[in-house]
Amino acid sequence: MSASDPVADMLTKIRNAAQARHEKVDIPASKLKLEIVKILKTEGFIKNFKKVQEEGHSVIRIFLKYDDQNGSVIHGLEKISTPGRRVYSGYKDMPRVFNGYGIVIVSTSSGVTTVRKAREKMVGGELVCKVW
Repeated sequence: MSASDPVADMLTKIRNAAQARHEKVDIPASKLKLEIVKILKTEGFIKNFKKVQEEGHSVIRIFLKYDDQNGSVIHGLEKISTPGRRVYSGYKDMPRVFNGYGIVIVSTSSGVTTVRKAREKMVGGELVCKVW
């Protein structure tokens, strides 16, 4: 089955797995998804990830992270740009999530990064999703 928005499907799978307290979740691999997962690992929203081959397909296995009370570290994931409505922003106008508590992932001409790093590089781009 082909999805019209694979990144939104990935975010939904992570959100559902975290809500159900799963240890890990598998998602079909792509370059954009792998970059988003790397950012989630760097920012401390997931424990770890690895790219594995399963039945001839590349899969990203994401190990979810929980706090001391067994609550998910990821409180919310929200897609900003959709296939029907792309959202772009210059580096001066990029949004903040919960006053800096969360992150916004942006796809720039110099790669996929967070808003904070995009502001430092002074590059704008497409707002992909926000995580808090």
